[in-house]
Amino acid sequence: MGIVVALLSGALMSIQGVMNTEVTKQSSIWTAAGFVQLTAFFLCVVMWFFSGRQPLGALWQVEPKYMLLGGVLGALITYTVIRSMDSLGPAQAALLIVVSQIVVAYAIELTGILGVEKAAFEWKKLIGAGIAVIGIIIFKK
Repeated sequence: MGIVVALLSGALMSIQGVMNTEVTKQSSIWTAAGFVQLTAFFLCVVMWFFSGRQPLGALWQVEPKYMLLGGVLGALITYTVIRSMDSLGPAQAALLIVVSQIVVAYAIELTGILGVEKAAFEWKKLIGAGIAVIGIIIFKK
């Protein structure tokens, strides 16, 4: 199930990036990004009503507090996806975004930062990331 959800996530991110880029062309980048975050907030509120209603106060118990900056990162992600898709096109932007995610996620696993359990280094994962980078070079030509 995790694979299906991950594939769906990637597809939704690509579709959203294209949609947000088009909205930006007809408004402005921060208007588009703000609208995306606002509509996401409303959907989250609706889903909260239907999925158990855990207490909101639990947010203030989260430690370390910097973990609460996910929304800020979400706004920056929206901005950078729009900018990259506008200048590179959807396919090349998505490829670079995914490879960046792979490299950064593996670095997080290796260092054990952000509360992630530290993983042992594996050559095959480094080689896989290298192949992905080579894919970017091939795709660009």
